Amino acid sequence: MAALAALPLPRGHRIERVVVVMPAHNEEEHLEPALQALQQSADALHWVRPDVLVRATVVLDSCTDGSADIAAGFAATDPRVSVLTVGYRSAGASRAAGVRAAGIGVTGIGVARRRPPGQRKTPSPWAGRTWLANTDADSRVPENWLVRQLEFAEAGADAVLGSVEPDPAGMDPELLRRWREHHPFHEDHPHIYGANFGVRASAYLAAGGFARITSEEDRALVHGLRSRAFTVTATDSTRVMTSGRTHARAPHGFGAYLRTLGRALPPPTA
Repeated sequence: MAALAALPLPRGHRIERVVVVMPAHNEEEHLEPALQALQQSADALHWVRPDVLVRATVVLDSCTDGSADIAAGFAATDPRVSVLTVGYRSAGASRAAGVRAAGIGVTGIGVARRRPPGQRKTPSPWAGRTWLANTDADSRVPENWLVRQLEFAEAGADAVLGSVEPDPAGMDPELLRRWREHHPFHEDHPHIYGANFGVRASAYLAAGGFARITSEEDRALVHGLRSRAFTVTATDSTRVMTSGRTHARAPHGFGAYLRTLGRALPPPTA
């Protein structure tokens, strides 16, 4: 499908709506603290920007554990949270489904409009005022997560690449040390993490959205954004704590990378 033209937006375009997408595949161990952290971040944003509408979708992808019950409990008590069940076994497809569930697609945001035959598909103007914040069900976002993303967005960023830190709980200390050695924390870092990634909806649509692939859908989207000259900002000011497990959910995801990094460690001494 041909890429859509980006909407001409002035620098500092004000955000009116935030859509958070959190895919989950058998995350009963991590999902509750992940959603609690997200609620705290949404509360912090409401405190400084009560005019911004926040909605979060937990995308349960082929879950066979207690994740559905946990997500349903949050949705029952917090109107900002909704749940979508899919069977893709794909992080990219799950993220894309969560975005579509929020009404974000080539026909715009909200109710799809009928187009006359031959008319080109274009995103709604409101797509420029909607921010897509992406994280994972095994990750805990900081309280300032949404506030800082909107600050970057309204200063002109089309996408924000945040940093992550593996949770040291239960993680091999030497593996954590090696990870930190390879990933020093600083602004303008070179890394891309689906657990900490925000993008303006109009830019997301123009770049083709999340590809329906099992992993590295975040990298593919960022490549599409950069190839279209969108402004991509990398920051360590919204660092997310993510699982340090090495049994990966995605074949080339963060856990798989940690497992590969662990193979390079010297064998333990007797």
